[in-house]
Amino acid sequence: MFKPLRIGKHEARYPLIQGGMGVRISAGSLAGHVAKCGGVGLVASPGITLNSEFFDGKNYLKTNCVALKDEIRKAYEIAPDGIIGVNVMVALTDFEELVVAAVEAGAKVLVCGAGLPMTLPGLTAHAPDVALVPIVSSVRAAQLIAKKWDKAYNRLPDAVVVEDPDTAGGHLGEKMENIGTGEYDQYETVRGVKEFFRSEYGLDIPVIAAGGIWDRADVLHALAEGADGVQMASRFVTTVECDADDAFKQAYLDCKKEDIGLIMSPAGLPGRAILTNQEGIVSYDRDHGSVCSYGCLKKCSYKESGERFCIVKSLDRAQRGEVDSGLIFCGTNAWKATRIETVQEIFDEIFAETGVVAEDQAA
Repeated sequence: MFKPLRIGKHEARYPLIQGGMGVRISAGSLAGHVAKCGGVGLVASPGITLNSEFFDGKNYLKTNCVALKDEIRKAYEIAPDGIIGVNVMVALTDFEELVVAAVEAGAKVLVCGAGLPMTLPGLTAHAPDVALVPIVSSVRAAQLIAKKWDKAYNRLPDAVVVEDPDTAGGHLGEKMENIGTGEYDQYETVRGVKEFFRSEYGLDIPVIAAGGIWDRADVLHALAEGADGVQMASRFVTTVECDADDAFKQAYLDCKKEDIGLIMSPAGLPGRAILTNQEGIVSYDRDHGSVCSYGCLKKCSYKESGERFCIVKSLDRAQRGEVDSGLIFCGTNAWKATRIETVQEIFDEIFAETGVVAEDQAA
């Protein structure tokens, strides 16, 4: 059998976290069904108010937290006893407010990337049972976070996600020129992070591999290489329960391997996406005279100078099915999607208790 994944005080039946996909790709429905199946379901907080009943076109920052709480509520309606968490990007203007809202709504796990969440323990000090999980791509980043948290808050991460910039989707925590060179070794980083916490603090905290995880073989490989679990996102897009429009899911089904590549986000981070509609993404804002009206990011080249495009609006268009002008984030393996399936079918395939199991692989 696969070992359960224990993160802080919470134990998932299976060692799988569903990755956060912003602007309502992973909202209450997907997160709830993943949790119901025995994984950790994450509601992604970026742009969660868009395409919701709370947004009137002008009240983005005022309603983001309200919409986040509502999606967490929906997830718990699906999985009352499940492990529901929230992914919060450090780069968001309302990072602190969203963290507080997530805790208030009952999130059991907070996963934070797109920057180093140095203040996270202070924001959650009143809720010690909430597990705190930073996303890193290097041992150095894990060290910086741990030492800051330990010194300032007497707190350490409950788990660490190690994201592979060569395979992961969405915003990536690495410089564009360093991605795809063949020099990055994800599992060397996984083992390095585990060894750091063991040697420095005497702790064996879970380290989660993220990026490029698609099937049972990928999960078994990650566990055999020293990871305690995996984070998987793109595979869940083409599910019945995913919160995206059917046209968004169809874009995954239609894309080819060579259609997937890197863009530079106005957030100042590289991102991986389906690139067949790049001109439509940029021209939409130009043709419609769009301006930054939401202020969703702390730093944004579009907000500051009109450079590139409005990322949250482009992601919102894609989520609602306007795939010709919307940004469709994905991992390198999105082209492997061949059909719409259910979350339960994915769990049944990956965690079928037959054949060689993870503990045998790691032995």
